[in-house]
Amino acid sequence: MNKTFLLRFAVAVILIMHSVSGMFNNGINDFGNLYLNTVGFAPYGVLVAWLIKLSHLATAILLLFNKWIKPIAILTIFILIMGIIMVHFTEGWFVVGGGRNGVEFNFLLIFVLLAIMFPDGININKSKN
Repeated sequence: MNKTFLLRFAVAVILIMHSVSGMFNNGINDFGNLYLNTVGFAPYGVLVAWLIKLSHLATAILLLFNKWIKPIAILTIFILIMGIIMVHFTEGWFVVGGGRNGVEFNFLLIFVLLAIMFPDGININKSKN
């Protein structure tokens, strides 16, 4: 077990639950039809919604197997940022409590993915002393 396993496992569980539930309760189709198609993705909103959720599922699997971490994390961070911009920003910061459907959860996931990508931190000092 390497030093990122616990974070990779936690993010994988979150992404699996977030993607698989929508596959069985019509949530993905609703997101595509009722949101994405109305904000300019028509007629491809449902396809985009499915691609997003399938990418979450693929990311979860690859995180569990510790494969292709940086590319999948970059893709997922991009999707999370777009989710903040398009969906969550107008709702404010809080997911629950002080608000509803805000950015805080995506914000946390972005930084956890960065921690997984760079488990030893990011060295901004280019020279080696």
